[in-house]
Amino acid sequence: MTLSASSSVQQARRDLADRLGEIRREAGITGRELAQLCGWHPSKTSRIENARTVPSPADLLAWCRVSGADDQASDLIASLRAVEGMFVEWRRIERDGLKRVQESVLPRYERTRRFRAYSSWLVTGLLQTRAYTDAVLRAVQRRRVVVDDVDAAVEVRMERQRILREGDRRFAVLLEESVLRSGPGSRDVQREQLAHLLTVGALPHVSLGIVPMGPGRSRMPVEGFWIYDTAQVNVELVSGYLTITQPSEIALYAQAFGELADQAVHGEQARALIGAAMEALA
Repeated sequence: MTLSASSSVQQARRDLADRLGEIRREAGITGRELAQLCGWHPSKTSRIENARTVPSPADLLAWCRVSGADDQASDLIASLRAVEGMFVEWRRIERDGLKRVQESVLPRYERTRRFRAYSSWLVTGLLQTRAYTDAVLRAVQRRRVVVDDVDAAVEVRMERQRILREGDRRFAVLLEESVLRSGPGSRDVQREQLAHLLTVGALPHVSLGIVPMGPGRSRMPVEGFWIYDTAQVNVELVSGYLTITQPSEIALYAQAFGELADQAVHGEQARALIGAAMEALA
């Protein structure tokens, strides 16, 4: 997990721990007394309140019961599940195959009006060709997914691309130049994908920026992320999938996107970089 991902999850755990501390103090009992009433080792209360141990739903029920705060238990359990849902390992997300993963994000795409995406290692999904998507998902399936439903997953992702041409949505996509120079699939797959970028990047509601390779960068490449309106950020990590809904964290990603956009080239300059990458594949 990256530092930014870790800080997001840790802050959410800290907020939950602070609420538990407030409940105990309002009940007028010490940490040792709470542990005794719950049948715990005294250090467990301290570890939970200092966010070093994540409580279980049963722990929260017991905490509220001995503190006379049963009415807050359901809300605390909901908060706990939200924290647990922030970071989900790929093996949990993909255990039933890749088709379901692709289907699960469609509601989020349909309700979003402003998309901002940054990728340092692949062309983002909405701008992918069928062959490129097939190469990406087959590589994922071979590496970590037992179920082979790649063909069905590709169909779902291709169908999802309809949102590029529906409604009043706006899309701002930033790619590192290195994405143009390497990727999954054959040289023909990569060449077709670059040609598609030239086409989709010309759509009036799509802003395509390329962050050039070279020295002197003020913002170095980071993990790829999507910003959905101002409501949510998703980050794809090596180990799992991070969902961020905390406004201050979303603002950090929006700031990073703005800094990367300032370093990127757009329009004719972006098309020139794509064209150069295509020539290198000839």
